[in-house]
Parts: sequence; structure tokens; C-alpha cells
Amino acid sequence: MAPPSPPHPPLPEPEFDVLLSGTVFLDIIFTGLPRPPAPGTEVWAEGLGSCPGGIANLAVALSRLQLRTALSAAFGEDAYGDFCWEVLADQEGVDLGHCRRFYGWHSPVTVSMAMDRDRSMVTHGHRPPVSADEMLDPPPCTRAAFVHVGADDERWVWAAKERGALLFADIGWDRTGVWAPELLRRLDGYDVFLPNDVEAQHYTRSDTPERAAAALAEQVPVVVVTRGGGGAVAVDSSTGEQVDVPGLNVAALDSTGAGDVFGAGFVLGTLAGWPLEHRVRFANLCAALSVQHFGGSLSAPGWGDIAAWWRTVSRRGEPELRPYGFLEDVLPHGAGAEVRRASATIRLRST
Repeated sequence: MAPPSPPHPPLPEPEFDVLLSGTVFLDIIFTGLPRPPAPGTEVWAEGLGSCPGGIANLAVALSRLQLRTALSAAFGEDAYGDFCWEVLADQEGVDLGHCRRFYGWHSPVTVSMAMDRDRSMVTHGHRPPVSADEMLDPPPCTRAAFVHVGADDERWVWAAKERGALLFADIGWDRTGVWAPELLRRLDGYDVFLPNDVEAQHYTRSDTPERAAAALAEQVPVVVVTRGGGGAVAVDSSTGEQVDVPGLNVAALDSTGAGDVFGAGFVLGTLAGWPLEHRVRFANLCAALSVQHFGGSLSAPGWGDIAAWWRTVSRRGEPELRPYGFLEDVLPHGAGAEVRRASATIRLRST
């Protein structure tokens, strides 16, 4: 009889709730534009906001929900990099211990022009000097990792999974217009996939978000397809659950980062072990609150914003709001003050 195999060593206690990797942009947002700028003309905007963008949208949204959030990213040694670093680390409490500053590499910048409840963007930047795998070698122990699925292999993702991390993924716009279904094979091993309806329908060649979600659920255990202001549809293939949540009626000003805020809410609900419907509704609420403010990362709500919303709407007794009654059981005691929003300047020095 063969001797028993030695037991596997216990996994280390997670240092973080969520680990992220990606590009941080300085976002400059012009608001209240009467019309798009035309060649040879000048258009004045009524408002201006600035905040960290890109992967910072998700990092801030997670941290504002009191999840221990670690980010791995490159930062330029310039004023834009200083501003983004200070906002993330000092104001928002995101752990930047796995980030690096690079002299001579400038911070990527996006200029967003918000008008008619939509936006147009102009972006400039260069690839970071080093890869995520070099900065996360090895990655810290984390309960979850959120990954933007792309063309590059990222060894740190699978190293994190081997140490017990749940893997959440989204996917970006295909600038080539090919929408190759082969890219979805990279989702093997992921636990949750959160595309928007346009991405999901293009990649699966489906004509509705619901059919796209059903097709994707054959590859990933949990799929959530967001529909912008129309809510989201979700499928959990491991339990057979299907959820269709309508959008909330809010006055949307700027949708920048709303998908990231939705993802943060769904991550929190998943780590907390909530039912699928509650996770989707909570994520839907977080995104709805975010689009009422300009800017991506700093539009994300904190618990104080969520509590204030529920105190207001729970008095109305409207049937469509009753399914959010679970908030009574999950809102933390002393939810805290409302959070900081995007401001016109990239730096305010204290004396």
C-alpha cells in the first residue's frame, strides 16, 4: 500500500481583497459643451473636471466600497503622475506598493468631451516601460483579481489563481472591427466575465444581450452582460440562476467609468456571498449613482452615497424599488460621509 501523500500546505491569508493591473490615465473632462468643436473654431465648456482614469476607475470604485485594493501600474515622474499617485494613495486609500515611477516616460492622458449624455475622447500615451508580470513577480495573495482580457499573456493572473484568487474579467472595444470569437478562449479558467452588451453580442454573434449571456455562460461560470442605462442580465451556469435587472431612472450626466463601477459592486457582492440577484442590483445601483457625476474614478459612490440614496427612495414605496430592500441588511453602520468628486485643477497645494 502506497504511503499517503503529504497534505498540501495551507494557502496564505490574503493580504488584499482585490488586485488590479493596468494603465492609469490622467482624465481631463470638459462638460456642458454646446456642440462638438469644429475645425478652425473655439468652443467654451461650462465645466471642467480632472481625475485619475483608466484602471484607476475600478481601483477607486473598489476602495470606496471598503475593499482592500492593490494596484500595479506604471506612473510617470511628472506633475500628472504626481497628481494621480496622490489621489489614489492618499485620498482614496489604494495600495500602490506594486507600482513603479519611471523618469522620461510621460503619463498617458485622455481628454473627454461630455455632451448630450454621451462623450467623445482623445487619448495619447505609450506602452509602459515594463510589463505587469515584471511588477507582480510574484503577486501578493489576494481574494480576487480583476483582469482586462487582451492579447498579452499575464503570468501573474494564473499565479494569483493558484493562490486562491477568484478571477474577474472584462474585455475592451475591438478597434479592428473583427470581434474574433477566438479571443474568448482566453477566458478559460476565469470565474466571472462582465462585458457590455455591444461587446458580448459582437463576440458571440448574438442578436440580444440575453442570448449573448447564455452563449458566454457555456465558457465562464458566471456571466453578467451590462446594458448601459438598461440594467443587466446575468447567468450563473453552476446553479442555473438567471437574473434580468432593469436600469434605474436617474438623470445621467456622464457615463465615463460606469462599467468599472458596476464591476466593483459585483465584486463586492460576490466576495460577500450575496445571491446573484442582489449582486446585480447592487452593481446596477453603484453604476446608476456614478453617472450622475462627471469624471470616471471620482464619480464612484461610497457607502455614504448608497445609504443616502436608500434613505430617500425607501420612503416612496414604489414597486420597482422594493427589490433593493436587501440594502437594509448590508449597509454598514456609520456608512460615512459622501466622497470627493472631480475638480477643475489637477493639484491644490496646502500651505
